[in-house]
Amino acid sequence: MKPKLAEPYAGLLQQAGGLFESERDPWANSANAAALAWEILPDLNWAGFYFLRGGELVVGPFQGKIACVRIPLGQGVCGAAAQSRATVIVADVHQFPGHIVCDAASNSEIAVPLIVEDRLVGVLDLDSPGYGRFGPGDALGLEALAVRLAASCDWRLAGIDGFGAG
Repeated sequence: MKPKLAEPYAGLLQQAGGLFESERDPWANSANAAALAWEILPDLNWAGFYFLRGGELVVGPFQGKIACVRIPLGQGVCGAAAQSRATVIVADVHQFPGHIVCDAASNSEIAVPLIVEDRLVGVLDLDSPGYGRFGPGDALGLEALAVRLAASCDWRLAGIDGFGAG
């Protein structure tokens, strides 16, 4: 039996589907996805994307305070999610080895890799000032958002590593 999405994610995915329905641009869709997460999900202080460019993660559309611009693969929560191609949930970022401090007010984080055609294109990242803010239900909802975003875009338009300009 497939687990049911938590209420805020059902609404978020429904709205994302409507926004992505007639738009193929990765930047437009990721900007709207970040804004949706920011508006719908409680207790966040950052919601956005990092995209793979030049062999590292580079900040993309987001909501929140100024962000770190570049993150090497394997470093920090986003780099760990990108390198492992698996969702990383951290209850206390101050205990995470190699945590990259972009906003000292962030205490927990979830990073979800974006995979297209078996290639990493980036990471969806959410931070919270609360400890232990993210759990399996968040992973399920955000992974569904990442899949929907990945499928909705023409990634050749984005300048992402591994996708030629179209």
